[in-house]
Amino acid sequence: MAKPDIALQLPPAPAAMQHCLVHGGVTWLDFSFAGQEQVAFLREHYRFHPLHLEDITSHTQRPKLDDGPDERYVFLVLHFPVLDDTMRLAGMSEVDIFIGPDFLVTVHDGKLRPLRRLVSIAAGSGRSHLMARGVGFLLYRIIQTLLDACVPMLYQLDQQLDRIESAIFSTPVVATVQELSFLRRDVISLRRILRPNLPPLRLLAARERPFLQFDQEAYYGDLVDGLTRQWDMLEEHKEIIEGLDATLGSLTSHRINQEMKTFTVITVTMLPLTLVASILGMNVLIPFAEHPLALPVILLLMVLMALAMVALFRYKRWL
Repeated sequence: MAKPDIALQLPPAPAAMQHCLVHGGVTWLDFSFAGQEQVAFLREHYRFHPLHLEDITSHTQRPKLDDGPDERYVFLVLHFPVLDDTMRLAGMSEVDIFIGPDFLVTVHDGKLRPLRRLVSIAAGSGRSHLMARGVGFLLYRIIQTLLDACVPMLYQLDQQLDRIESAIFSTPVVATVQELSFLRRDVISLRRILRPNLPPLRLLAARERPFLQFDQEAYYGDLVDGLTRQWDMLEEHKEIIEGLDATLGSLTSHRINQEMKTFTVITVTMLPLTLVASILGMNVLIPFAEHPLALPVILLLMVLMALAMVALFRYKRWL
């Protein structure tokens, strides 16, 4: 494959959206925008497969690993989570990577701050450290940086779960349910984004590619181990959320049962009183109805009946 002419100008785009970094015979092209001119530039200078060039303009690709024609390069697609300003998961960002014997091309949407910081480091004093060991090590550092950026998200989930677990018996149920729903959404998003990255990384570690000139099994295997640990943490988070949800459901059910028992006691206690009042309210002749003490006696009788009902409930241990 022809090596790109670094004297050529990159296709028109804002300066912050593309970088051409060269060191030790290795060229790193980074595009935060993939328009038609950028695609034409890659087609002309690198002769990438048309389907791979089509993939970099698509936002629905699943993570994958493809070898280019005659195994002249490797095309890698990975997905990583992006957080919004309130530290809630907003969605995923796709990174398309072309790796060849002396070049590496990254295409993304510019939302991944760790990747932008790594590009800034490579553009400054850290270029020799990142690029002197070849494209294989550079690819490793890019993926490692993006995976390491996911760890604080997982630790934040840990802290939120601990907070909910500590306050589940003291915080109002509505607030707890809402917070637990947010956490469940975050865990589902992370699982949906990170899990599909495992197969392509395993393929990258399992097969030796001579043009990478790199200990793929050791370094890329480390990436697989790191992503597997993150997946295990997400599995643990999922189990904890399910446990907290079950506990919250039991607690809510218990509170509802207590309230229903209170309402039932009140209703049952009022039934005989209602019966007496209904009989006295009938348009029939009732003995001693005209007696001056009739009303106080009836009220006293109703109070005694209510107290008897309460005593019965306590004897039956229903209260």
